Amino acid sequence: MNKNSILGFILIAAIMIGYTYWFTPSGKELAQQKHIADSLANIEQQRIQKEQAETTVLAPDITLEQPAEEIVDVNEDTKQLRDKYAQFAGAASGEEKLTILENDLLRIELSNKGGHIKTVEVKDYQTYDSLPLILIEPESSRFGLSFFAGNRIINTENLYFTPSSTEPDIQVNGDNTLNFSMRLYADQADGEKNPNSYIEYLYTMKGDNYLFDLTINIVGMEKVISPNNNYLGLNWYADLRKQELVQDAFNGSTIYYKYSDDEVDYLSETDDEEEQITTKLNWVSYKQRFFSSTIIAKNFFDNGKLNVYVKKDQPNDRYLKTMESEFELPMQVQGNSSIPLQFYFGPNKFYTLKSYDLELERQIPIGWGFFLLAWINQYIVIPVFDWLGSYGWNYGIVILVLTLMLKLLLFPIAYKTYYSSAKMRVLKPEIDELGKKFPKKEDAMKKQQATMALYRQAGVNPAAGCVPMLLQMPILFAMFKFFPASIELRQQPFLWATDLSSYDSIMTLPWDIPFYGDHVSLFTLLMTVSTIMYTYMNNQMMAGQTNQMPGMKTMMYLMPIMFLGIFNGYASGLSYYYFLANIITFAQMFVFRYAINENKLRAQIEINKKKPAKKKSAFQKRLEDAAKQKGYNQKKK
Repeated sequence: MNKNSILGFILIAAIMIGYTYWFTPSGKELAQQKHIADSLANIEQQRIQKEQAETTVLAPDITLEQPAEEIVDVNEDTKQLRDKYAQFAGAASGEEKLTILENDLLRIELSNKGGHIKTVEVKDYQTYDSLPLILIEPESSRFGLSFFAGNRIINTENLYFTPSSTEPDIQVNGDNTLNFSMRLYADQADGEKNPNSYIEYLYTMKGDNYLFDLTINIVGMEKVISPNNNYLGLNWYADLRKQELVQDAFNGSTIYYKYSDDEVDYLSETDDEEEQITTKLNWVSYKQRFFSSTIIAKNFFDNGKLNVYVKKDQPNDRYLKTMESEFELPMQVQGNSSIPLQFYFGPNKFYTLKSYDLELERQIPIGWGFFLLAWINQYIVIPVFDWLGSYGWNYGIVILVLTLMLKLLLFPIAYKTYYSSAKMRVLKPEIDELGKKFPKKEDAMKKQQATMALYRQAGVNPAAGCVPMLLQMPILFAMFKFFPASIELRQQPFLWATDLSSYDSIMTLPWDIPFYGDHVSLFTLLMTVSTIMYTYMNNQMMAGQTNQMPGMKTMMYLMPIMFLGIFNGYASGLSYYYFLANIITFAQMFVFRYAINENKLRAQIEINKKKPAKKKSAFQKRLEDAAKQKGYNQKKK
């Protein structure tokens, strides 16, 4: 073997060693991968064992926490309960009793069966048909912890807790605070409750807050819960109810969740979706159009699963969607430990959610996907809208004043746009002459160059009218996002509209028209007619100034007709805003028409022509270069 062969083998060996070193996961990475795999396996194992426990009685197992000599004689029923629930057999039977916790904003029913929230009513709000607004209802919600005890999967959902008070109704007001607990006691050897071994749900509620605490305390459970358990499984299930007449496709019901120290994300608003979570979360929210039910971890949630779907066999007419979440709560079995959680049940009001500093306001779709829309809504529209609403005016008047203020803000841009179009109208006869001078297609480049030269001599920038219009577009889109998501408009009447967050039907049709619906929304109709009128007036003013693509003018008239179908079932407050914006634009156009004397403008342009030629603007140079290139390509062909 020669020297080169030996050197080659050495290099190959070095590369293989380096590759193995760099691409082998570190000990920390291997531990993290093992933790995730073990967590997912444990969740699946719990699910399988739970299903088995519901259909069969597990074989007796008294080898871990209950020595055989300590077991007292029991009847067959009690024995079966111990076989199934281990040290929680004493909590497996009982009578369900409810306790009401009520503050200024919420009315919550707690059940001793499972120790969890059974019903949540948001006070001061009603459904679209004037019923109490229930976010969580007893027939279709579940909440429970799961863990291993005595080689059995235990779920607290069907076990009976002991309340700290026998009072059926406990109230708190103002700045006061109440504490109420539910305890799940483990059994002693004689079957009695062990006062020093329990799982506690401690509820802490203030009188004037939608947010309240749920602290899970694990006390004296080191001989009950399997020692290899370092987490509790948390399962939360709820069927959401319809609260609104109109379901907004751009602000639908789904699960929102926030990654720990990262962005807020959400599942599909229109389709069924399941998401496997393999990292830490700060909170999970069952979000509807105007209300949310949110569980918050003061530390974090770990690996789990989120699922949102619509049942094929819907249980009732009020059913909206089903939401499920399963994840882990880290804990320590040895010694006493606490898991601090919080619940938020309430409205999706921007400043209310923002006050908690948890990014809960990201559930309100104000254009977070495009920073400019979010900034306009967050720092301009919402503060002004909230300020105007504080005067107690009807929200139809609030929208009118807001529209006037926005139009006043955009007035210089609108003036610049009209002034530019006036210049173009003055030059129209000369542009027409250039068209006659260069009628042939092969002279298109010469015509374009002559037109640019005319603009330069007259001191006219052909792009001056386009830029101001582009600057207005973000505000138009921001309003499209803001009004349908504004809970302030919910059930607010104005003129013939009974609810500015819903459509304003003035007539019910005998049939459903595709793409339109089965009713007539008057604000949408007014918006459509005014938009067509604006399009006509704008085309008249711009006639001959630009060479539109074939069919473009027809498309401009078809767009308002398309909006008629889209907005007919949408929030009437949005249609009302666009209608007002069109009316104010008409008024501005008449003011500009009388304020700008086109004869004086024509004289000024003539004076500009006599001045020395100005340097070409970058825009004009790009236009001429493009025209030359186009002409060159045509000649080459």
